[in-house]
Amino acid sequence: MKGILAVNHFLNRKKYCVLHNHLLKSARKAGIDLALKTNLELSTENSEADFVLFWDKDINLANRMEKEGLPVFNSSKSIELCDDKAKTYIELLGKVRQPETIIAPKIYFKSDLEPFAEKAGEILGYPLVFKECFGSFGEQVFLCRSKPDILSHISTRPFLLQKFIGESAGHDIRIEVVGGKVAAAMERQNKNDFRANITNGGTAKPYTPTSDEEKTALTACRELGLNFGGIDILDGNIFCEANSNAHIINIMECTGVDIAPLIFEEIRKNI
Repeated sequence: MKGILAVNHFLNRKKYCVLHNHLLKSARKAGIDLALKTNLELSTENSEADFVLFWDKDINLANRMEKEGLPVFNSSKSIELCDDKAKTYIELLGKVRQPETIIAPKIYFKSDLEPFAEKAGEILGYPLVFKECFGSFGEQVFLCRSKPDILSHISTRPFLLQKFIGESAGHDIRIEVVGGKVAAAMERQNKNDFRANITNGGTAKPYTPTSDEEKTALTACRELGLNFGGIDILDGNIFCEANSNAHIINIMECTGVDIAPLIFEEIRKNI
C-alpha cells in the first residue's frame, strides 16, 4: 500500500518534523510506503497513491486531491469544519454543549464593530473569550475584560466571542478519537494562563474520561466527519474545540498511547 503524507511546506519547526518522522516510521512498521510531500510540491503535481494522510489545513489542496480520486484522511470537508471555529460551532449546535457564542459579522476591510462589541459584551458578560476563527495551539485566543479589550483585537480576520467558563480557566481535557472509539485522553493544566494548551506552558497527565465526556468527544467527531481527531472539553463537559490533525506526540508522551498505528489501521479499513 502506498500513501502520501501531506504537510505544510512553511511549518518546519522541530515539533512538526518530529511528528512527521513519527508518522513515517509508524507507516513503515505497518507495511505502508508513505511518502512525505509538502503542499508546495503537491500544488504543481498530480500524485498517485492509495490514500493521502492530510496533516495540514490547505483545504483547497485536499479538496482538489479528492476530486482527482484520492481518498483523503481526514476529508477536506472535515478539515474545513474544524479549521474554522465558527463553522465548528454551527455544525455542532444542538449536538453537544458549547459555551454561549456570538459570531462576528463578516467585514471586508477594517470597520467599526463597536456596536457589535457593545451588544456582545452585554449578552456574554465579562470577562469573555475572543477567538479568531483560524488558529492553533491557543494562538489568536484572548481573554477580554472590557469592550476596549475586544476592539483592540479586531482586524479584518473573522472572529467569534464566547462566554468565559471560569471554572475551567487553565484546565481542559483532550480526548483522542480514532474510528469512532476513544483511544486516549489527558488532562491539561496551566496555572499561569486561562488557555490549557501545552504550547502555552501547560502540563498534562493521563486521564480517564467520564462516560458523558466520551459521548461528547464521539458525537463531535461523528458530526464533523472525522476518522480521527482530538477533542478538547472544558469543565462541566462543555465542548471547546476539535482538531482534525492534533499533535499526537504530546498525548503519546503523556499516556504512552501511540495514536499513529491506530490511524493507519483506520485508513486501511476505509479504502
